[in-house]
Amino acid sequence: MIKPRTKTPNLEVNLINGSLWRLTEQSPENFTLIVFYRGLHCPICKTYLEELQKNISKFIDKGVNVLALSSDTEEKANEAFDKWDMGDIPLGYNFPIEEARKWGLYISKGIKKEPDNFIEPGLFLIKPDQTLYFSSVQTMPFARPDFKDVLSAISFVLKEDYPARGEA
Repeated sequence: MIKPRTKTPNLEVNLINGSLWRLTEQSPENFTLIVFYRGLHCPICKTYLEELQKNISKFIDKGVNVLALSSDTEEKANEAFDKWDMGDIPLGYNFPIEEARKWGLYISKGIKKEPDNFIEPGLFLIKPDQTLYFSSVQTMPFARPDFKDVLSAISFVLKEDYPARGEA
């Protein structure tokens, strides 16, 4: 578990557009939002990332950089990008299970048509100094934080200069 106000693990991931995304190179005005998703096999992930796409300009307007990633292969990530409506979201792939554990993410063994192992959802809001501000980590694909609620929370914390909580 990563505690708020502490530095997050380093994150370096290949994007489907051929570039390399590094957390250390992000310089958002306010936060970086990282959304870990289960993968192409997950219909709830499709809905969730499409909702993120609908709200991405609002995150950008609030000074928030956005990234979505999974442990899917490049081929599966490209297929998700092509089939799902998420054209403006930087999309990472091949996130190693060992690295996911460093982030405190849960790992599931596949059933039915799922991959052998994959990461469960997580949402991380990270300050420009790479310290954790907020996180939500789940064991199941259901009941994820609503992006409108996250946007509202960001507005509040910026207006009130509200500190990260949960550090004790």
